[in-house]
Amino acid sequence: MVAQEESRFDVVVVGCGVAGLSAAVAAAEAGAKVALLERSTYEERGGNTRYTEAYLRMKSETELAHDFESLLIDNSGYYIQPDFAESTVRDYENWSPVVKALPFTDPELISTFTESVPHAIAWLKAHGISFGEAGFYGLTPRPSPRIAVNGGGLQLVETMTACAEKAGVRFFYEMTACELLQSEDGKVCGLKATDTANVPHRFHCNAVILACGGFQGNSEMVIRYIGAKGRYLRPVAPGGYYNKGEGIKMALRIGAAPSGDFAEYHGQPIDPRSSASEALVMVYPYGVLINRDGKRFIDEAPGTIDAHYEETIRLIAEQKKGIAYCILDDKINRIPNWKRCVRSDQPPETAPDIASLGRKLGFDGEAAQRTIDEYNRACGAGTFNPEILDGLATRGLSPRKSNYAVPLDTPPFHVYPIISANTFTLGGLKVNANAQVVKNEGCILPGLYAAGETMGLYYGRYPGATSVLRGAVFGRRAGEHAAAHAT
Repeated sequence: MVAQEESRFDVVVVGCGVAGLSAAVAAAEAGAKVALLERSTYEERGGNTRYTEAYLRMKSETELAHDFESLLIDNSGYYIQPDFAESTVRDYENWSPVVKALPFTDPELISTFTESVPHAIAWLKAHGISFGEAGFYGLTPRPSPRIAVNGGGLQLVETMTACAEKAGVRFFYEMTACELLQSEDGKVCGLKATDTANVPHRFHCNAVILACGGFQGNSEMVIRYIGAKGRYLRPVAPGGYYNKGEGIKMALRIGAAPSGDFAEYHGQPIDPRSSASEALVMVYPYGVLINRDGKRFIDEAPGTIDAHYEETIRLIAEQKKGIAYCILDDKINRIPNWKRCVRSDQPPETAPDIASLGRKLGFDGEAAQRTIDEYNRACGAGTFNPEILDGLATRGLSPRKSNYAVPLDTPPFHVYPIISANTFTLGGLKVNANAQVVKNEGCILPGLYAAGETMGLYYGRYPGATSVLRGAVFGRRAGEHAAAHAT
């Protein structure tokens, strides 16, 4: 057991990614006595943050991308009753309890997020984080700009851990939070946790900040919320396996309002043969995607890959056994630097004919050959250019291919299997602009905060390169607010 004199803190943070570390550092620097619980070992700490490249949807360290706020607004909920939506033009304090608890992303939350990003970047920079140009896995330009954390998420974790240790944060590794404690008046006043020997521990405090990720590492929750296709999903990186949803569950159990899209996830196309983190296969716009029946099921190149890959991989997850196959012919090797579109450490399967590849990989090779023949006949004349949207489209083919429609007729043929990886889940807890968790009754749940993936922010489509910023902004806000009201 944790000794009684050691188990009393002002603030307890759960999770050691960018959200949790930002919360812990902010709270400790504001004078709070802080504990941070992390279910992984010290060597594996950091959750998803440890493995991300930490791209940020920004033009520079002080300016957001032009579409940052509009994408958040466009993906903030579904079919909200018009009079409820109209009432949000009032000051937040004058919203009705029903509106405050609605499952949508509050305009106030979006404006707080966007306005706080440059300040969060400056704050991270003051703590030793630097920023530079973001790389890219595609050949066509991105539709909006990015910058990146130098050294990626691993540098974020290492630098902010050092800052937290210097500020006096007490770390408890291999410790899993499992139940929130409440005082008689309903205030969250601590939590129960267990270590790897299943020994129970209690941490008493004035505020708990849940920054322990989503539920992508919990197959039961993934299938329960996302549906049958969830059984084919796997976390995109090792850190995701630690995100088992306890933070969300324990808060919902005491009346927290849900927010974010529980039925969806942010996904990426990966090679299932690879154990590498983010084993991306982004070359499919230059080929054809088929399912196990050897049939096409989607337009492989409707626009820039950065803007459309999420829709593609969600449809891949709905195919038989949740898998698709990217078929390329040997003309792919005429494209300079095409391998930058692939981060799998496994080479494609290669053979002189598609039927052989089907037998090897488990798809109907004869049907696939018929599909390729039909596709080849639908390809028209034009100039192929892999570095722009070239408009080279099929004619009379369903589904259409809108760009890069070049016949696949030059052996040997190359195939990458592709599955949909679960980068993180979108469903989480409703919070206000201070990252305080909101109850179903529309009031705050006193003493409880959420940040990062544990808070619900996104609906439908994930606005790329905003998640690390979400963690930094609301983790910091949670830490500062908790410290100011807990000491």
